[in-house]
Amino acid sequence: MNSQGITVLGATGSIGVNTLDVVAAHADRYHVVALTAHRQVDKLFAQCLQFRPLLAVVADAASAVQLQQRLREAGCSTEVAYGEAALETAATLPEAQMVMAAIVGAAGLRPTLAAARLGKRILLANKESLVVAGELFMHTVRQSGAELLPVDSEHNAIFQSLPRGYDGSLDGNGIEQLILTASGGPFRQREAATLLHVTPDDACNHPNWVMGRKISVDSASLMNKGLEVIEAHWLFNAPAERIEVVVHPQSVIHSMVRYKDGSVIAQLGSPDMRTPIAYAMAWPERIVAPVKSLDFLTLSALTFEAPDLLRFPCLRLAFDALRAGGAASAVLNAANEVAVEAFLQRRIGFVDIPRLVERALQSLNLAACTDLESLLQRDAETRARVESWVAA
Repeated sequence: MNSQGITVLGATGSIGVNTLDVVAAHADRYHVVALTAHRQVDKLFAQCLQFRPLLAVVADAASAVQLQQRLREAGCSTEVAYGEAALETAATLPEAQMVMAAIVGAAGLRPTLAAARLGKRILLANKESLVVAGELFMHTVRQSGAELLPVDSEHNAIFQSLPRGYDGSLDGNGIEQLILTASGGPFRQREAATLLHVTPDDACNHPNWVMGRKISVDSASLMNKGLEVIEAHWLFNAPAERIEVVVHPQSVIHSMVRYKDGSVIAQLGSPDMRTPIAYAMAWPERIVAPVKSLDFLTLSALTFEAPDLLRFPCLRLAFDALRAGGAASAVLNAANEVAVEAFLQRRIGFVDIPRLVERALQSLNLAACTDLESLLQRDAETRARVESWVAA
């Protein structure tokens, strides 16, 4: 079997680290072509020594100089580059047949889209690529013949539960509804009044998953589930009314597909991202993942409840943005990214996040954008306006 090359965009984050775990477990099948990080030089340095990629990319010149010097001193020939253009280079290297898109936020859109234009296999963990530019991104995938495989555990579960060769027609495949499960996050049972006083550390203390701080806050607010609803719309051609969110605190059932004959097909597993990563990397095969098997005899009861849209309005706002169309989802995402960063910096409270997002959706331009540059301009305008509200 020929070894397949992989570029990992966002290698030092939780998805990137788990991807490299799968690569290491199957060194005969996969090799690393490029790794990118932001400014975690120490972590990226260690990864470069282990996987010897052709290219490593960081955010700025100072980090690049530091990393390059350390690699040369260690006898590692990996080239180092920095900046946005270098991210696109990493995503489009001909030696990489697949690209793990795991950069958090809208920053991951441009390199992921560049990989899609070249028809590569895209392992999509960067949901913002579809939230911000869903129509453009899916058009590019169809035009280039790229393979788009979802890595988010929920969308990967739906992908596994759909008929093989699903053609984008819910009715044509006898499908009634897509059901996304949500853990409910760390505040699932908190009284609404207490949310006024939660800290960033409280919000990042997820009961089931180990994630980065931004996505952890999104999980706590249920915005992460809202973004996943929008992503599911684009991935599976499902309108908002055919997507349901169910809170499932145990995170054992990762999502489900309800069929018109009354059947519900679900994908189950331990809450470990290496399972969907391995599935996407090897599809349509299945390979061993370094994951603890699910033991049904040790499971507690599996429970389900409706999401509380009054305590967690971010999920409602995401549905509203999806129904509104145009650039509403891009505005939603940009406003949320600014608000979450302000919360992590303790400049606003947790309950201010949905207030800022709703204000953005009510007062900013939601008209459709037809190309990437205009979308990114709308994104920048939204960020500037929401930042001004935070600073006021």
